[in-house]
Amino acid sequence: MIVHDVTPILNVSDMDASFAWFAKLGWNTSTFASFEDETQDKGCWMSWWVEDVDAAYAECVKLGIEVTWPPTDMPWNVREMHVRHPDGHVFRIGKGLKEE
Repeated sequence: MIVHDVTPILNVSDMDASFAWFAKLGWNTSTFASFEDETQDKGCWMSWWVEDVDAAYAECVKLGIEVTWPPTDMPWNVREMHVRHPDGHVFRIGKGLKEE
């Protein structure tokens, strides 16, 4: 898999306070984990930008890498999937969708 760009997404110590801070700026504050299961958001999140998300998904499944979110067209105009590193880091593997 060739990664073209990397975008770090850092986790915070107080999720509610952080979301309130970002909401003041008008940012989307949704997350993929529930607050009841803190293990979902531990570690660092990072986005990898690739040419073919579905090919990356097939490669990850073949290699036995934990996929926590299958390839999905997201409302922010990105097709992405999520994989988790054994230390809890989440990598969002995505590609921008063409504007129509």
